[in-house]
Amino acid sequence: MGINAPLNRKLRMALVGGGAGSFIGRVHSIAACLDNRAVLTAGALSSNPERSKASAADYGIADSRAYGSYEAMLDAESKLPEDERIDFVSIATPNHLHFEVARAAVEAGFNVVCDKPMTFDLAQAESLLETVKNSDVVFAVTHNYTGYPLVRQAREMILGGELGEINAIRTQYIQGWLRTNLEKEDQKQAAWRTDPTKSGAAGAFGDIATHAYNLGRFMTGEMPDTVSCHLKTFVEGRKLDDYGTAVIRYQNGALGTCTASQISHGRENDVEVEIDGTKGSLKWRQENPNEMIFRQNGKPHQIYTRDPNAPHTNAAGAGACRLPAGHPEAFFEAFANVYVAAFDDMAKRAAGESFERVNTVYPNVYDGVEGMYFIQQCVNSSNENAAWLPLKHAAARR
Repeated sequence: MGINAPLNRKLRMALVGGGAGSFIGRVHSIAACLDNRAVLTAGALSSNPERSKASAADYGIADSRAYGSYEAMLDAESKLPEDERIDFVSIATPNHLHFEVARAAVEAGFNVVCDKPMTFDLAQAESLLETVKNSDVVFAVTHNYTGYPLVRQAREMILGGELGEINAIRTQYIQGWLRTNLEKEDQKQAAWRTDPTKSGAAGAFGDIATHAYNLGRFMTGEMPDTVSCHLKTFVEGRKLDDYGTAVIRYQNGALGTCTASQISHGRENDVEVEIDGTKGSLKWRQENPNEMIFRQNGKPHQIYTRDPNAPHTNAAGAGACRLPAGHPEAFFEAFANVYVAAFDDMAKRAAGESFERVNTVYPNVYDGVEGMYFIQQCVNSSNENAAWLPLKHAAARR
């Protein structure tokens, strides 16, 4: 079978953002090309035209495809012959730029892979959803933790009834890198993530709680009902939250919690999810991603390892693996799994074939809208002394 069959060639990638000092731009470029299914062809890597073009050499982008702005890139690429122009645009800018870049790319007919949160606010997200629905493009959102093999293994176990009825969903994302006022030390990542004009209405809850909440939704498929949230800013002078906890009521009667911190000493990138069902419970941690604990009363605890050849591994878990057991797979591979699933649909689109628009294995524009609704409702709830507010958006999917 050829690469990206039935297209039988590599997909051509354009990167927006990712210039000097960027973290996530480099991650996107590595993840997209990890499986030899894409090649980074063009880029508008900074909002500063000079820096944008200067950064192109770091990615091996030819001078002729290094653009000073995303507008210039989309205009020039649209005019190239079909067998030369880009196939998709990856967006790795600060949050406040996501919407305008994504909308322009979709309207130009290019597929999009957008970092999370999808937009600056809910109104933009809902507008972008309508733009995508009125197009035929593939639109993915990089909630990359959904790409881990054992996360996909767990989702199939839960949807298949192995845990029984879901009673509780506990998620957390704990970091410590913003314990001090790092944004005042000219640290690029801290500066924009704590700036409400660039990050949006939430700090830690917009940056990382969205991942934790999405993970619980992806693994269980349970629909939310209402939310009560407390957000707190502990570092003096900071403009956005750096800690918070949300309590979530789900429509099936389950309860959930979602805690995010960026001020916990010694904590690095601790994403964790625990799910309790009537037949069993499971626990998975991103910092130990190749193991998952499954528990049932009266039985020894079981440790599922990432093993594509083991009889206990289901098709979803095995399909997300690249290596045999004992060879650790982690962040880049999980990120790449989001890209790989989106590439399958991009190849179908390019070949004129139909593809699923809503119920995809990769996070899509519908999940992006739900993420923005989660942020909005958590901020509003906290501003109203943790009032219970609706959390089920019309775009939410199982």
